Order: sequence, then C-alpha cells, then structure tokens
Amino acid sequence: MDHSQIINHAKVTLDVALPGIVWGWMITLNLWAKSIATGSILVGAFLLARHKDEGGVTGIRKKIPLIAFIFLNIFLLFTLLDLHQPFRMVNIFFHPHFTSAITVGAWMATALTGVIAFMAFLAVMKNKTKGLYDLLLKVAVILAIPVTLYTAVIMGEASARSLWQTGPELIQMALAALLAGSAILILVGGNWSAEAKKDLAIILGVSAAMSFIMYMGEYYFSWKDAEVEATLAAIREGGDWHFMFWLGQIIGYIAPIVLSILALKGSTGLLKIAAICALIGLFIAKHVWLIIPQLLSLS
Repeated sequence: MDHSQIINHAKVTLDVALPGIVWGWMITLNLWAKSIATGSILVGAFLLARHKDEGGVTGIRKKIPLIAFIFLNIFLLFTLLDLHQPFRMVNIFFHPHFTSAITVGAWMATALTGVIAFMAFLAVMKNKTKGLYDLLLKVAVILAIPVTLYTAVIMGEASARSLWQTGPELIQMALAALLAGSAILILVGGNWSAEAKKDLAIILGVSAAMSFIMYMGEYYFSWKDAEVEATLAAIREGGDWHFMFWLGQIIGYIAPIVLSILALKGSTGLLKIAAICALIGLFIAKHVWLIIPQLLSLS
C-alpha cells in the first residue's frame, strides 16, 4: 500500500477537545521516581570515584543499585499504568519507531534497569567482581543521563504547551536528578565521612539554587505566548495554584539552600532535614509545573 492509499484509509478515532488535566499526579510520581533513580546513580558514581578507598562511603556499592532499582521500577510501573492500555508497551519493543522519544526512552530505561539489577547481584559478591561492577557502573552512568533527560523532549513536543520548552526542561531534569540523588544518598548514607557529607551538601545546595533561579526566570521573565502568559499572570496574582507553587519553591529549593549552607558551616544534623525537604518540595514543584500549562484547554 503506497502513501496515498494509507492517507485515504486513515480513520479518526479521537477528535474532541481536551478541557481538563490529562497529566496528573501519576506523571509527577513518574518524574520524581526517575529523578531519584538516575540521580542516585550519577551522584553515587561521583562519590565512589572521589572516595576510592570507600572508607568514607561505606556500603555505597550496595546502596546505589538498590535505590536505583526500586525507583526505576516505580518509574516504569507508573509509565505503564499511564498508558491506560498497558499492552501497548509491547509494541514499543516488538514494533519500535526510534524517531519517538517515548520509544527510545523506554528502551534505555529498560536496559538501565537490567544493568542495575546485575550490579545489585555483583555487589553481594563483594570484592570478587569489583572490576566488572565498576565497568557496569560506567555503563549505568551513560544510560542514566539520557533516561533522566528524555522526558524533557516529550514535554517540549507537547502541543500547545509552550511553557514547557525542551532546552530549559533538559536543564531542569538534570538538576532534579542531582537534587534527588544527593538527597536520597544523604538519607541512606549513615556514618559516612564528613568529607562525603560535605560533597553531598554542596551538590544539594547548588542544584537547589540553580533550579530555583531557573524557575524564577521562567516564571517571571521568559516570554511565552499570550495564553500561557495570561495563565501565569493569574497564578502570580493569587490564583488557585499560587500557594502550591510557592510551597514547592520554599520547601524544595529555598529551605535546602539555607540548610545545606548551615550544614557546611558545622550544623551537620540539618543535612537530613534539607534532604527530606528537597524530596518533598521537588514533588510539589514538579507537580505544579506539570499542571499549570494544562489549565489551558486543548481544542
């Protein structure tokens, strides 16, 4: 069948306005879990390379694959559930179209999960397989970068959602991974050395500061089309999502910035509070940023 015949035989299966919120909390959880999973790999690999004797980061070889495996599977589970017809996922693997960011991301996320599962097995073997573990960790880092970034491409391609621009979203996804990765490792780090905790505090504080700056730039100073500008103006002036937006910014970014600075000055007990705030606030901030553009109806 040639292209003209395909066009002539096309059938419209959905031709209605989408007036409500299509991407809700399930997508937010998806993004949040993915940030924790990929961030634990990226930040964990950095700590392992920096503290080569592993004395300052005891048990990190087991913690990296365990955290990543749990949250990657949460990410994949809610990706599957969001399809509403989960068997569609089969087509991604048996009839792939690699021009689609969703297909490429699904393949890489699945490959990353397999690598992480094998790393978890090797971690139990301790020193016997350290060389193979380190090789797989490098592969995991390479895969974790596009896995944490590809959803920015999907959001950038979304029709009539001009608040989501691929460039800024790529940076926000990377910063979210560093924020979430450092936060989760702070919480599970236990009796890690002061130097390792200092590294985590710096990563947490800097990624929170850069994320906050980007949100402020997008929220106040970047030009969007008239409809999105009107929506943002309504929120800035006290609309329904005004409180939630600032709650996410304060808990997720401002509090971790302040607490991480205090931790670096000696108040190390505040670092875990900063990590908890970062994880909670990241979820809120991501959810609000996901919802705001959808307040405009697609028609």
